[in-house]
Amino acid sequence: MRVWVFSNSGNASATAAHALTKKLKAAGFTVSPARPDIVITVGGDGTLLSAFHRYNAALDTIRFIGVHTGHLGFYTDWRDYELDELVAAIKADKGERVGYPLLDIKVTYADDTTGHYVALNESTLKRATSTMQTDVFIKDNFFESFRGDGLCICTPTGSTAYSKSVGGAVLHPRLRALQVTEIASINNRVYRTLSSPIIIAPDEWVVLKPASELNYIMTIDQFNMTDRPIKEVRYRIAKEQIYFARYKHMHFWDRVEDAFIGAKH
Repeated sequence: MRVWVFSNSGNASATAAHALTKKLKAAGFTVSPARPDIVITVGGDGTLLSAFHRYNAALDTIRFIGVHTGHLGFYTDWRDYELDELVAAIKADKGERVGYPLLDIKVTYADDTTGHYVALNESTLKRATSTMQTDVFIKDNFFESFRGDGLCICTPTGSTAYSKSVGGAVLHPRLRALQVTEIASINNRVYRTLSSPIIIAPDEWVVLKPASELNYIMTIDQFNMTDRPIKEVRYRIAKEQIYFARYKHMHFWDRVEDAFIGAKH
């Protein structure tokens, strides 16, 4: 089995990654970034996002494992003091995996060229210098004309990230749905939006057609894309999934409680 350890640059993460690499080699694993079967990220959820985008062309063949050097995240099951237990679990590996939905993003630019991307958490569309105006279509049917700061489209696991901070619902990852959440919408006598998060079924899609092609910022997870005028963005649940090697299981709602509430009653 080929394993790669992907770490952020923090001292705690670098130290843990070095120790884990030594333990994996001592256990007989090949540790290499080329065609890994398992990618272990050491840091936090942001580190796992970076690894996901590095290896998103090989999602069918890779399983991810997250090691956190702080508090447990939504994508990290292991702590940095559990490295021996983790190596033992990988040695006993039987190919277990759990898949999470991803967001498929197709962008049509002003010159009619296209770009295709996937996101693990979310994508947003915002106006750089003024109010964003965009028509919203659901399954190619016109839904509303949006005016405001922007729109956030997220996956179920991404529903606990930026989407939640702008009023979105928390979705269980077994729901293969995407969510559209408004960011500071304008609602008055002239302009009117639903002013509520929208949950989109897995066989439907969302299309945003901005009123102007200029000065838009589109984000895909932690990446900003501002270099080209945008004509249209189409969002749907991706055919691909991200797979995790889950040797121990923490219930999703326990993760939510631990992250946002943190106190047992």
